[in-house]
Amino acid sequence: MNRVSRRGFLQKTAGLVGTIAGLETAGAQTAGALVFYDPLILRHEPSADHPESPKRIDSVMRGVRVVTQEQLTIVAPQPAADEHVLLVHSAEYFKKVRDEIAAGRRTLSTGDTEISPGSLPAALAAAGTVVSAIDAVMTGKTRRAFCAVRPPGHHASANRGMGFCVFNNIAIGARHARRKYGVERVLIVDWDVHHGNGTQEVFWNDGSVMFFDTHQHPWYPGTGAPTEVGEGKARGLIMNNPFPAGSGRAQILRAFRESLVPAAERFKPDLVMISAGFDSALGDPLGQFTLIDADFADLTDIVVTIARQFAGGRVVSVLEGGYNIATLPTLTFKHLERLAA
Repeated sequence: MNRVSRRGFLQKTAGLVGTIAGLETAGAQTAGALVFYDPLILRHEPSADHPESPKRIDSVMRGVRVVTQEQLTIVAPQPAADEHVLLVHSAEYFKKVRDEIAAGRRTLSTGDTEISPGSLPAALAAAGTVVSAIDAVMTGKTRRAFCAVRPPGHHASANRGMGFCVFNNIAIGARHARRKYGVERVLIVDWDVHHGNGTQEVFWNDGSVMFFDTHQHPWYPGTGAPTEVGEGKARGLIMNNPFPAGSGRAQILRAFRESLVPAAERFKPDLVMISAGFDSALGDPLGQFTLIDADFADLTDIVVTIARQFAGGRVVSVLEGGYNIATLPTLTFKHLERLAA
């Protein structure tokens, strides 16, 4: 594997531009991993000082470009169709999003999510990116994929957008995998510093998805207690691991090794997905965890090992939070280096 030191990384990224041109189309199975990216996501434009800025994707794609071409291929996805969004979201909520964006509102009425005239095509592109990644993984074009998307999704529930999120991208992908390919068991691992309350709500009594979440508590959105375990067929498949501010490698890797691994061995997922929130990193302006880039590499290794053991190596990683523009390239690089190994 081609290893890049921190100094070498910074030298290599110094001259890179953030916008990716000349996207390739996936054909036969690709070695390493595929990165799915649609420039339409840049059309979502919150206010100038908002942390969920298009600049985040510029930084993420700098990290992508450092991984060797032998390990990664960048491909262009298709935007989501209405039917994909409706796998998770109610028709009433979908109409509300359309209407409020068309009316020129600057914030969704359902919660703290700023919107702009380009937010609908961006949100459909983000959801479609995950659908395209699922298609690639399930049809054997690749075993692992990363979705460079925004707006993020894991706070969005069936009837509500909140926390910068419009549509729940990862939940749409999981439902698509089940509907189109008959996937029976999906593991979603969420290491964002904020609890993925929307994903939890979507799959609260589903039974086909195990949702494993590490997050800071107390912190936005205030959910994710260990007692929140799901209901009905999903009872015990919701696994929350809240930690106080200042937590980092010791606490989170322990949760992955001692809780996630044995749970996955019991669940035996057919597909593994990651809500890859890099706001759990040291120095993020919206979180108080202390993970560093090497920790994300180790977390990725654990998840990939689970996928190799039970899911034929199939992993789809979906960008969630991460708001430190300076550190996002290295964080993304370490995650993708291990994902593509």
